[in-house]
Amino acid sequence: MVDTLFIGLSLGSILLLVALGLTITYGAMGVINMAHGEMVMIGAYTTVLAGLHLGANLLVAIPIAFVVAAAIGWAMERVLVRRIYGRLMDTLLATWGVALVLQQAVRLEFGLAFFGIHVEGLGPGLQNVDVPEFLRGTIPLLGTEVNGYRAFIILVTIVMTAVTWLIMNRTAIGMQVRAVMRNRNMAAACGIDVERVNALTFAYGSGLAGIAGVMMSGFKTVFPDMGAPMVVDGFMVVVVGGVGSLIGALAASGLLGEINGLVAAVTNDILARAVVFGTVIVVIVLMPRGLFSFKGR
Repeated sequence: MVDTLFIGLSLGSILLLVALGLTITYGAMGVINMAHGEMVMIGAYTTVLAGLHLGANLLVAIPIAFVVAAAIGWAMERVLVRRIYGRLMDTLLATWGVALVLQQAVRLEFGLAFFGIHVEGLGPGLQNVDVPEFLRGTIPLLGTEVNGYRAFIILVTIVMTAVTWLIMNRTAIGMQVRAVMRNRNMAAACGIDVERVNALTFAYGSGLAGIAGVMMSGFKTVFPDMGAPMVVDGFMVVVVGGVGSLIGALAASGLLGEINGLVAAVTNDILARAVVFGTVIVVIVLMPRGLFSFKGR
């Protein structure tokens, strides 16, 4: 039973890393970023490429993936997203287009495949990442043995959640992000550079998704379309937890992850997925603003 709960907790940890970025991005900017799942994919492929071409293990790939995904997110916001603020459907369609471009770019090895040049680690094939030796075994917990790598995922998520909370609540930029979340126009009137806040928020959220991709690469096959389902799962966490609420994202990811893990252990993954969607629907009906949410002013 402990092992099953632990599996659910590790799944919830991945969801939380994905949802944290969506929470602050959608909360501050009101942008439905359909390319957020592709940031997860970019993080996973960064891990693959770092291992093949730099000899870096999964631990070293974490900061590299954060920087790469954050840079792509920053560029996306600067070039595209900031031009269509306030147009919800336009941002949805535009970022979906970016998601398709990123998928095809990886599949076609950034166009080099047209010239007969192959980049090992890219392309339409499946890729695998080796987990470091010290994370492959099991560790004792409450009278049972749990997977060491899943414990590592939970630890990384705890650290990144704490860092995100500290940034949001103990730094000047975090205060500005929270001000923009509450009232964008009032924040701008008070002298906050809203465009700068948006760019940094988008980059940081993308970086978190990149770290989620690193974590996923250790137990799932890496392929160009792997990020597409993650954006759906991430938005489910955001909706259930409450837009802009870090506590809500934490609670919702834990709830949905445990439900998925427990039901899958008793029945199968398909039914577990159905139960998760059912839970989301019930929460939306009973609490349209989510478990936790900011009060508007």
